[in-house]
Amino acid sequence: MRNGTQARKRGAAGRSDSSGGVQSVDRAITVLEILAREGSAGVSEVADEVGVHKSTAFRLLAALEEHDLVEQNYERGKYRLSFGLLRLAGAIPTRLDVVRQARGVVDDLATRLDETINVAVVREHYAVNVHQALGSAAVATHNWVGHLTPLHATSSGKVLLAFMSEEQCNAILDKTGLQAFTEHTISAREALMEQLHQVHEDGFATAYEELETGLNAAAVPLRDHTGAVVAALSISGPAYRMDTASIKAQVKDLRAAGARISRRMGYLDRSSSS
Repeated sequence: MRNGTQARKRGAAGRSDSSGGVQSVDRAITVLEILAREGSAGVSEVADEVGVHKSTAFRLLAALEEHDLVEQNYERGKYRLSFGLLRLAGAIPTRLDVVRQARGVVDDLATRLDETINVAVVREHYAVNVHQALGSAAVATHNWVGHLTPLHATSSGKVLLAFMSEEQCNAILDKTGLQAFTEHTISAREALMEQLHQVHEDGFATAYEELETGLNAAAVPLRDHTGAVVAALSISGPAYRMDTASIKAQVKDLRAAGARISRRMGYLDRSSSS
């Protein structure tokens, strides 16, 4: 170990007045920093540098291992960083990359279809719009970027729900419930699940006046290089203009734009090339 032991101990002592939870988080982060710097370390080494008893160091490492953030090399009896960190590290860059790769395609689509186009991602149990382009025919200039919208009542949200694991989808719906925003909102769990299954099969979702009266929308998935759905691309507009027939005609262009953005994200659609 490097000569940071005493400094770590002094830092830990200086934080003795912190609450137990904050102190545990601080110590866990310190453990990750040690493993990042050293490559690997044993319980005794971690305990010495953090300035805690070996039993405390073991509990910290065990908690991190349970969340796939560290792993143990049983032959050497040491711990090292694990692949779970890649999942965390990749979350925000993926969102930023979606915006970067989608911007030109979204702007072009809004110009050609003359409607509002949005890109949305999951944030906790909501859909959050991260990019928007308005067509000249847009009847409102409302900026949806940064707004949290319910997953079950929007076309983007339905896409994001449909391509989640069943466990994640159910956990979100258990937490949020199915609030009715209009008389058209799907508020029955069984009916929503049936529609999500169809969205997964069809590769697109629709929402007819489910979030706001007079507002219709359709959405398709955006995939990253692994094939995972990381965002949704949607088109929305007034119900008097975007009726069932017009949405059906627009879905083809929406799919093409979604496929183009997905390719920019590194996704190779093997089914289309076979």
